[in-house]
Amino acid sequence: MYPEHLRYTNEHEWLRDDGDLFVIGITDHAAELLGDVTYVELLGAVGTVFRKGDEVATVESVKAASEVYAPVGGTVVAVNEDLVDAPELINKDPYGAGWFFKIEGASAAEADDLMDAVAYQRYVAENV
Repeated sequence: MYPEHLRYTNEHEWLRDDGDLFVIGITDHAAELLGDVTYVELLGAVGTVFRKGDEVATVESVKAASEVYAPVGGTVVAVNEDLVDAPELINKDPYGAGWFFKIEGASAAEADDLMDAVAYQRYVAENV
């Protein structure tokens, strides 16, 4: 149900290791809980340094607003500006076109502390 190559947080963010970079987004589960996403505020620009747990974005929908947190620390090297004009990408393709940031300099140890797909699926099932 959740891509096996990603790592997950309790706050429903995902992290993809792309070699020298990590890509951050929110899970399909989070997108479903929010409903139709209508607005995204990205709180970082290229060069911004986030620490693990920093608020990196706000996502608003017809149902609620939610903060997005950095699953690992690092320096932003790319921002998905498409989300500003097309926030629905988060609902349509949360693990692809709906990504938020790409960062470098993140600690592999921080990534290792996150849940794998099986653990995340169990977490979601136990906390619904």
